[in-house]
Amino acid sequence: MTLRLFPLVLCVIAQSVLAQQDTTDYSKQRDIIDVVEKILGKPLMKRDTITKKSGRLYFSGAPSIGYSLSSGIAGIIVANGAFYTSEEKGAKLSNIYTDALYTQNHQFIFKIQSNLWTKGNRFNIVNDWRYYLYPQKTFGLGGFNDLNNYANQEFKYLRLYQTVLRSIRPNLYAGIGYGLDYHWNITGTSLTAPYGDSAVISNINAYGISDKSMSSGITANLLFDNRLNSINPSGGTYANIVFRQSITALGSDNNWQSLSIDLRQYVPFPRSSQNILAFWTLNSVTLNGNPPYLDLPSTGWDTYSNTGRGYIQGRYRSKNMIYFEAEYRFKISRNGLFGGVVFANAQSFTDWPSNAFQNIAPAAGFGLRTKFNKYSRTNIAIDYGFGQGGSQGVFVNLGEVF
Repeated sequence: MTLRLFPLVLCVIAQSVLAQQDTTDYSKQRDIIDVVEKILGKPLMKRDTITKKSGRLYFSGAPSIGYSLSSGIAGIIVANGAFYTSEEKGAKLSNIYTDALYTQNHQFIFKIQSNLWTKGNRFNIVNDWRYYLYPQKTFGLGGFNDLNNYANQEFKYLRLYQTVLRSIRPNLYAGIGYGLDYHWNITGTSLTAPYGDSAVISNINAYGISDKSMSSGITANLLFDNRLNSINPSGGTYANIVFRQSITALGSDNNWQSLSIDLRQYVPFPRSSQNILAFWTLNSVTLNGNPPYLDLPSTGWDTYSNTGRGYIQGRYRSKNMIYFEAEYRFKISRNGLFGGVVFANAQSFTDWPSNAFQNIAPAAGFGLRTKFNKYSRTNIAIDYGFGQGGSQGVFVNLGEVF
């Protein structure tokens, strides 16, 4: 879940059927809904385990609470729907996710994200729409900074990303998209006001920042994805390459180009088990120009706000980023209700203005998984991560981190 906030469920609003194309005996599996029904002594809803049916929906939602290093405690309303658009063999699982939250640090976020597959997996339609009212700590540019030195920044943010990809070979897609990042009412980094550490503020202003910024442009996308379940993959490969051209003709403050490469691999280990060894690398490079400060690659500001477990969101930021993570996911209970993970990651950001990689920030940790929905394989993920310089914290998600 974005911002590393997972809802600790207070109630289940609704649920209907999601059938899976696998051989799992769900009668022997348990999830949180099963536990709640056992405590109450009655079923909350009808739950079937029949073969895949197009148009049949699994929906779950809850008012809830969450936590992250950057937000503190948060109140959340979250909903997630997963479904198939066809009954064909190999049909990919579509999902729509939305939430609204308000945090202890007076942040408000509303988002709608979807990953939709048409019949025959011919088209993949990806949406990412968000609104933020967001006070945050920002630490300046580069791979060297101190956790105790920051500026208290605040902004409003509208994000509208839309991508349409077409199948060109099995599991391989190419397409185009549009991306808008609009920040306004940006405060907290002015040289004339004491909003935080003066060295951090000077670093930010040397790069350039104003009270608003806009990046607007076209993207070219190449995607390979042979995972059948993107919520919690049991195997497969994901590769997404995005070239972005922000141009003034579409309203961007300036012309700039970037390239993002997102690669993920999921390997059952041991091969015959349901345990997964997962690998993830995310690399973002500015090819030309200077993106606005708040549009630069940054810790925890990826699509699902999950990079850098062990560090607060925004800890590192610059024009270029290299990120790698490995995680081992394993069952604890035979009925699938509980599982665990161990993970390690490393991130590196170029210094500015040299644009040279000079530092690597490692982190590691462990976590607990509790099955939220056994049919869609959605887990509650609660992790503890620690990094260098005393950085540490609890990181919580609905669904796997990657």
